Amino acid sequence: MSGRLLTAALFGAMVIGTATASADVWSFTDKDDVVHFTNIRPTGAAVGKWKLIRKDDPANGKAAARRGDCERCDKVPSRDRSPERFSRYDDFIYEAASLYQFPVPLIRAVIKVESDYDPRVVSVFGARGLMQLMPAVVKDMGVRNVHDPRENILGGTRLLRILANRYDGDLVLTIAAYHAGVGSLAKYGDKVPPYQHTRKYLRMVLDRYYKYVDAERLQQ
Repeated sequence: MSGRLLTAALFGAMVIGTATASADVWSFTDKDDVVHFTNIRPTGAAVGKWKLIRKDDPANGKAAARRGDCERCDKVPSRDRSPERFSRYDDFIYEAASLYQFPVPLIRAVIKVESDYDPRVVSVFGARGLMQLMPAVVKDMGVRNVHDPRENILGGTRLLRILANRYDGDLVLTIAAYHAGVGSLAKYGDKVPPYQHTRKYLRMVLDRYYKYVDAERLQQ
């Protein structure tokens, strides 16, 4: 896996003229699949390369991803900011980990990245709940109420177990397949596909996973 593909670089050198900084954020992906971000409004010849992905919300003075401002923003974003949410679903996480013999830190990492522990989240693609299950997955995993935390966690963990079995326990491929689907990996010889969002997701989940693993060790 190329390190360049997993790098998100702050980039302003190509923005010329009288551009000024703002809370808006623009992005573009170069020929090497490196993702660049800037809060300086693009101008001149470079403007066509950039896409507005996060727009300043003048109502509260903070940068806010709002529906219609970026193509991948959640239809129903995470709104739960209570610290208790990080332990609220522990019983279901431990139940799923025991039932499917799957590591707790990885379940936590997926939940954190997918929904930030808010069971009401709905993605722009229709994925729902804590582990962001797509409609086909909901059906295949036998989930009846996708927004029920226990059912969602059991369904998502069951899918992770199936993927881990398919890829002989390969952590990287399991996570990549959870995001992109087994068909995408098969297209590239059962390897991580060169999709920028999948590689970013992989990096985020792995980073969170190792933090949870370290936290568990400290508690022992």
